[in-house]
Amino acid sequence: MRKLVVGCVLAGVLALSPKSEARLPASPGPLPVIFQAMPKGKVGVASWYGSKHQGKATASGESFDMNRLTAAHRELPLGTTVRVTNLVNLKSIVLRVNDRGPGIDGRLIDVSWAAAKRLGFVNAGLTPVEVEVVSYPKSCLQQGTGPSSSRVN
Repeated sequence: MRKLVVGCVLAGVLALSPKSEARLPASPGPLPVIFQAMPKGKVGVASWYGSKHQGKATASGESFDMNRLTAAHRELPLGTTVRVTNLVNLKSIVLRVNDRGPGIDGRLIDVSWAAAKRLGFVNAGLTPVEVEVVSYPKSCLQQGTGPSSSRVN
């Protein structure tokens, strides 16, 4: 998809160029950030949770550990693996959904303290993110009850 968009943009620039001899530079350099971060999943706001919830039971039944790479999502099946990308700094991490949340309207996902630290937004508390499903749990796929698309609903 990115290649298609970049190709269309380049073709448009060439077509609208005032001189017919227009040529691309030998080394175009890095792509603008807008082309590097084109959303593939759902975009929203992430928050993080930590020590207040340490050791408490999650929706999956396991104890919450703020030092593990986990997340809470309202709709995705427990056990789903997601890639969360911080859209401010483009840091990305793969997390496992093991809890329900966030409990505040307007937020897409809650991540553990360790995940927020790796994504670079512990001090900010909130950040815009893209959440993309990497895989669904085997139980969903075997029962045929999992979503048919890899996009976050």
